[in-house]
Amino acid sequence: MQRLILASSSPRRKELLENLHLTFEISSSNVDESFDADLSPKQAVMELAARKARFVSNRHQDAFVIGSDTVVVLGGEILGKPASKEEAFHMLKGLSGETHSVYTGVSIISSTNKEIQFYEKTDVTFWELSLEEIETYIRSGEPFDKAGGYGIQGFGSFLVREIKGDYYTVVGLPVSRTIRELQKAGFILPYKM
Repeated sequence: MQRLILASSSPRRKELLENLHLTFEISSSNVDESFDADLSPKQAVMELAARKARFVSNRHQDAFVIGSDTVVVLGGEILGKPASKEEAFHMLKGLSGETHSVYTGVSIISSTNKEIQFYEKTDVTFWELSLEEIETYIRSGEPFDKAGGYGIQGFGSFLVREIKGDYYTVVGLPVSRTIRELQKAGFILPYKM
């Protein structure tokens, strides 16, 4: 039986793979997530996804490994995870009433060491947010482990006015494309598509 490993401890990515009725293991990558500031957002997410997948694949060479990384981009600036309430406030205030882009990169490494990389981009528009709405969201604690300081699948859903693209890219794993690329890499699904 083929082994499948998610190179991420993200509960959101775990849930998305579980929704696909796949049997998989989790192996956290614990890699350096810094990147060259000259990289474009698509290059950055694909590099980080590959770094995570390769780290785990080196320890589990008999498995198919999925690595993924997500960034939020506003006005050409890549927004990471806020480290403080002040940083979260600044991010959310900047996103208020604006359209930003979310990039998720994916790297799949097969048991034969074949590597497939891709990214998806989705545009997200926020409502114009009041200071009270921003402060309420920050008090929820949700912004601190998420790129751009919000989670579309949680309490942060009230911030979002519109999306153009794949919702799951914003959550952290474009599942439809991932499953198709996984098949191209030679993984046999437990069901027919």
